[in-house]
Amino acid sequence: MMDGRALRRMILPLFLEQLLVALVGLADVFVVGFVGEAAVSGVSLVNSFNTIFINLFTALASGGAVVISQYIGRNERENAGRAASQLLAASALLSVGISLVTLAGNASIMRLMFGQVEAEVMDACVTYLRICAYSYPALAIYNAGAALYRSFGKTSTTMYISVAANGINVIGNCIGVFLLHAGVAGVAWPTLISRVFSAAAITILCFSRTNPVCYMKKWIFRLDRDLQRRILRIAVPNGVESGIFQLVKVALSSVVALFGTYQIAANGVAQSFWSMAALVCTAMGPVFITVVGQAMGAGDVQAAEEGIKKLMKITLILAAAWNVFIFLLTPVVLQFYSLSEETKELTILLVLIHNIFNTVAFPFADPLGKGLRAAGDVTFTTVTSLFTTIGVRLVFSWIFAVGMGMGVVGIALAMAFDWCGRAVILLLRFRSGAWRRFRVI
Repeated sequence: MMDGRALRRMILPLFLEQLLVALVGLADVFVVGFVGEAAVSGVSLVNSFNTIFINLFTALASGGAVVISQYIGRNERENAGRAASQLLAASALLSVGISLVTLAGNASIMRLMFGQVEAEVMDACVTYLRICAYSYPALAIYNAGAALYRSFGKTSTTMYISVAANGINVIGNCIGVFLLHAGVAGVAWPTLISRVFSAAAITILCFSRTNPVCYMKKWIFRLDRDLQRRILRIAVPNGVESGIFQLVKVALSSVVALFGTYQIAANGVAQSFWSMAALVCTAMGPVFITVVGQAMGAGDVQAAEEGIKKLMKITLILAAAWNVFIFLLTPVVLQFYSLSEETKELTILLVLIHNIFNTVAFPFADPLGKGLRAAGDVTFTTVTSLFTTIGVRLVFSWIFAVGMGMGVVGIALAMAFDWCGRAVILLLRFRSGAWRRFRVI
């Protein structure tokens, strides 16, 4: 198992990278807030739709990272390079297909998802989605390269790329909105440009022979059925889980659209703060995958268990400190938004609900689940997540938000119920030791 110094070298860059990724989304919503509440609503609705595909790309990259990490644990660097190359090919093909379908059905998809929103909000949705769809391949290719670098623990590289990409995005947002007065398009194009930069940079670096593992040209354009099967065995359940999770979120966004523009805006702005608050758990996920994957690949199940316990303690401590900080910062940042007082007050309440449960439940619901998946316990964790997402979040969202008239607050409470249920189930699974018998390679 990695010592404390090695873990710090992994965790700190990942944390900073995830912070910068979250700032990209926050920068979009913040800058577009100067355009008006309709623009904020449009961007937030499309972001909830975009996350369906973003999570699919992440799921595929996570499946590849598990396989790569386990080969590294077994000191099979050649096989690790083959797996990374196959991951790149699969990511590129999947993302191009999704991009083409989204571009072809842009307006129709938005009307189907959010047909009852105001015309001005719908126009913002259509514009933002059209530009974002061009960036899907770049995002998927970056995720594949980042998965490789994280698998051998060199997370500082992806952090530096995120610093540069974040700078491109923020500067571009300011130019697009304040100088070119391009509205929603003014924040969409810089996001596209920053993602293309990230994809190009990480791909070039992944071909470097100085890395412990690198891309291999001969395996990018050749199908290795065994490696694809190993990657997809983890990626497909993750992808199905992520896809259904995001479809539920989109369905709930359609419900949010029924509550009026101020609730849509509050929910959209709150989600930007949520992404900031959740970044500790988001950053810890790849650490769980690398540590547990390498230990299981080496056949050291005891080291994997000790690693999970140690990482859970770190996650809980960091999550508590970070969520308190973000909540205290929320009212200060909201003063810079061109939003009504009613919208700001609702945003603060939503952030409070999220951050409480993001501290006490989400570390067990998400990072722990990634650790179990890295050990090969994929089916149980996927079924658990689907059950709580559909049977808890979706059902209670309708009961609280519509049946009890709680609006977006009810949806936030249902999200908390989802996390609590999943956390209890996965914690019991870990303690049972059933995950120890699985093998990926």
